[in-house]
Amino acid sequence: MQYVRLGSTGLKVSRICLGTMTYGTPKWRDWVLDDQASRPFIRAALEQGINFFDTADMYSDGASEEVLGRALRDFAKRDQVVVATKVFNPMGPGVNDKGLSRKHILDAIDASLTRLGMDYVDLYQIHRFDYETPVEETMEALDAVVRSGKARYIGASSMFAWQFGRMLAVSDRGNLARFVTMQNHYNLVYREEEREMLPLCREEAIGVLPWSPLARGLLTGVQRRGEKGATLRAATDEYAKKLYVESDFDVVDRVVDLARRRGVSPARIALAWLLHQPVVTAPIIGASKPGHLDDAIAALDVQLSADERRFLEEPYRPHAIRGHS
Repeated sequence: MQYVRLGSTGLKVSRICLGTMTYGTPKWRDWVLDDQASRPFIRAALEQGINFFDTADMYSDGASEEVLGRALRDFAKRDQVVVATKVFNPMGPGVNDKGLSRKHILDAIDASLTRLGMDYVDLYQIHRFDYETPVEETMEALDAVVRSGKARYIGASSMFAWQFGRMLAVSDRGNLARFVTMQNHYNLVYREEEREMLPLCREEAIGVLPWSPLARGLLTGVQRRGEKGATLRAATDEYAKKLYVESDFDVVDRVVDLARRRGVSPARIALAWLLHQPVVTAPIIGASKPGHLDDAIAALDVQLSADERRFLEEPYRPHAIRGHS
């Protein structure tokens, strides 16, 4: 396993982050694994050197945090792992059970820590931008979370670059805790982040943690053009259907072609391309089958030439902005 600094911090994280949206309860989504089915993947990740785990309060309505917390207590020492969770999405029926108000942030961090069974998280991330709460209120609340010791660092997720820049400016003016990461939608078939967000992150020394690095499985080559879905998740993940379009298969075909010529899986090629991007710290990968972890870790050793990267990139066509909601 390779380890890198998380943005400009001194914290070292594995080059692969295990995302845990897949773990929790199938009552939330049909393709989610329950507690017992999830634990072997978390244990295997630890055994292969992954020390970075990402979850969110909304995943399985909190059950994902519970599953991750129990597994880490059983298989690891707390000070040897880096745990990230998120806040923003609705966690109850009340009008204040969502968003980035001071009330919700302070309530949500306590609830997340209870579910995780931890005293603190290493990285506390805002899951989306809140159009209804003043940026100043959000940044001051996040600063309070850090100063209380309930989070070591803070991060953000998908939004427009101007929004992220505004939040960074507010924290700088007020001498408040500053975002150290951006978890955004970025992969070979969705590269709109290269226009503004990634240059901003490079300039501000922000660590980039791409979500959906394999485009919800599209870049594994399992699903072919015109198919409704080769897996349960592909067939039932309505959100994925909003993210990707038919022309994306032009890129997928290149990935499959190069993978065949290199004698490796398409997933390794797609992840290797992402890992070649200098601003990327650690892609957040999901694993629901044993080979998923192996492919992700093996991608660290796949070196792509400049010509191979151009071959993969050439069919890309501009997209409407997707993933901010």
